[in-house]
Amino acid sequence: MKNSITCPLWLYKVFPFLRWWPTVSKATTKADLIAGLTGAMIVLPQGVAFATIAGLPPEFGLYAAMVPAIMGAMFGSSWHLVSGPTTAISIAVFASVSPYAEPGSAHYISLVLTLTFMAGLFQLIMGMARMGVLVNFISHTVVIGFTAGAAVLIAGSQIKNFLGLQMARGLPFHEVLEQVYLQFDKINPYVTAVGVVTLVSGIVLKKYMPKLYMILAMVIGSVAALIINQMYGGTDVTHIKTVGALSASLPPLTHPDLSLTAIKQVLFPSLIVTMLALTEAVSISRAIAVKSEQRIDGNQEFIGQGLSNIFGSFFSSYASSGSFNRSGVNYAAGAKTPLAAVYSSVFLVIILLLVASLAAYLPTAAMAGILFLVAYGLIDFHHIHSILHTSRQETAILAVTLIGTLVDLEKGIFLGIMLSLMLYLYRTSRPEVVSVVPDAEPDSYHYVPLNGSPECPQLKIIRVHGSVFFGAVNHVQQVLLDVDEHNPQQKSLLLASSGMSFVDVAGAEMLVQEARRRKKIGGGLYFYRMQNDVHDLLVKGEYMEEIGENNSFPAKSRPIDTIYPKLDSEICRNCSARIFAPCHQSLPNGEPRK
Repeated sequence: MKNSITCPLWLYKVFPFLRWWPTVSKATTKADLIAGLTGAMIVLPQGVAFATIAGLPPEFGLYAAMVPAIMGAMFGSSWHLVSGPTTAISIAVFASVSPYAEPGSAHYISLVLTLTFMAGLFQLIMGMARMGVLVNFISHTVVIGFTAGAAVLIAGSQIKNFLGLQMARGLPFHEVLEQVYLQFDKINPYVTAVGVVTLVSGIVLKKYMPKLYMILAMVIGSVAALIINQMYGGTDVTHIKTVGALSASLPPLTHPDLSLTAIKQVLFPSLIVTMLALTEAVSISRAIAVKSEQRIDGNQEFIGQGLSNIFGSFFSSYASSGSFNRSGVNYAAGAKTPLAAVYSSVFLVIILLLVASLAAYLPTAAMAGILFLVAYGLIDFHHIHSILHTSRQETAILAVTLIGTLVDLEKGIFLGIMLSLMLYLYRTSRPEVVSVVPDAEPDSYHYVPLNGSPECPQLKIIRVHGSVFFGAVNHVQQVLLDVDEHNPQQKSLLLASSGMSFVDVAGAEMLVQEARRRKKIGGGLYFYRMQNDVHDLLVKGEYMEEIGENNSFPAKSRPIDTIYPKLDSEICRNCSARIFAPCHQSLPNGEPRK
């Protein structure tokens, strides 16, 4: 292995491939070539299938796995992520652009290229602005719900090809089911037979040959179509349609339509594709990094994906992202550097030139059968089962996202994101507040949950877990007011605040108001183990002057020793709780206990 090249830090950020380039050797090249060939074989049927979903000519799915894969590998941070067409983005592209142009037409392709360019531009800007953290706000449940919804839509879009029915493109899922019911007597048995043979073959082969099952199943489906045509009088009788020969060429040079009209039409869809693509890419990178023990830079991944889509839009590529199947296969096949993705693109070009004409024998029913398998594989039944049995809130997010995606794919994921954020804000706006008492151990500085133990009738002690920010102020303030209602004699309050991780200006103002109120009724507000960041904010905002610096006690101190003398001696005289150590020695006024 070669020694690393010493470069300025900024150069590594501009050209991230300088970090791994010195590791390239004869051994890594051999491993990368094998992984690249495997990846090219995998993407061949997938690319054709994904382009069909996106409403594009089949070869566009292969073009999307060429230049974007090279740019993503050279400028991303992951050594194993392979960029290319994906199911979710393909269906998002179709749903977004089909209302403005006939799928497959020159105008449709032009708008798709514009969408791809815009999505890449947004990704690049977000990466350069260090906004990679935004992906963290898209919860895993939203992604699962959206993917499941997209899978159902994929299956729905292929029902007509599987059954040989005539339907308009882009029908909502419920209308597709309605059309199947209305045209049930028109189902073409020859077409359906090809689809069923392909589907069953794919299910069986996936178990025994998981890397090649797609190709082999499509070959079997094509052979079945040839036999059926031979037996029953040809395509004039069976009406078995084929995909048609692919264009055996390098990706043609193209240019997106950057007119104001086109940009307006694809602006909102490009934002959806941007977030989908980034979520997929970063999630896949991190998932593989767990195994490879590689550090992933989310912002650099944004930049790599942005450049892959920007350059791809000029080479007949539609919107791409990290492909889970190809990336997983790339790692499993032993890829050592990102050059494996580059080699995969080169091999794909060679394979396309060799087998492009064979697509003329590929039935659309066979493609539909393969896409049924793809759709089924997208549904994460394991996590859906876990969500349904563990959390009502997450179940609601899953349901809203899935149903929203079925109704309107463009808005489905945003509905899920908005609901998940709302529920998150609701949870954080209600920080846990627990009543506690001093630990019975004589040398302990800790406080333990009440759990039925007696409390001091004059001093309430509570522990706050969470942030006291503008959204949580009302909840926390109400809890503090409830202390007075339950026991008016508890005029003093000690906050065990080690779990109070953040306080904003609204929270600080509330604490000052509470300190004033308790002082006015003859008590006080005290803090134990306040975090440094919270203390610094209160000091800088001059809130600590009102609260009183002497009312804040550091860790491993005994606040009770200071607070106890301020309590009412007459109440203490008849108190039987005696939960503090000083209670057993004297009254607050210094008078010895009897």
